[in-house]
Amino acid sequence: MMTDKQLFELAIKARENAYAPYSNFKVGAALLAKNGEVYLGCNIENKSYPVTLCAERSAFSNAIVAGVKEFEKIAIVGGKDKLVLCSPCGMCRQFMQEFCYNDFKIILGEDVFQLKTFTLEQLLPESFEL
Repeated sequence: MMTDKQLFELAIKARENAYAPYSNFKVGAALLAKNGEVYLGCNIENKSYPVTLCAERSAFSNAIVAGVKEFEKIAIVGGKDKLVLCSPCGMCRQFMQEFCYNDFKIILGEDVFQLKTFTLEQLLPESFEL
């Protein structure tokens, strides 16, 4: 079983591959699927900001391409010079809601010793569902 700390450390590694020449705010994500596999993602900026891909959606996309659509938790890290608490944007929260239940865990932190865990429902109350 992967611990929150281990998942967070993988998100830090994923952050190293971020492409953020405009904001210099690099984000990494590590997504744990229910099958035990981990899918990494990083933010990929573009001169046209709406085209930018967030780390969270990057990780989910990697999993979905592999045929995986059931998830347990995600760790997200971000910052410029140092890590800061990096909560997912609204678009990513709604993207997560498409594939995850309300009890899906979102792990955030500035380092492995100060992790905070939220559920998707806490970060996206009264979400849009069909």
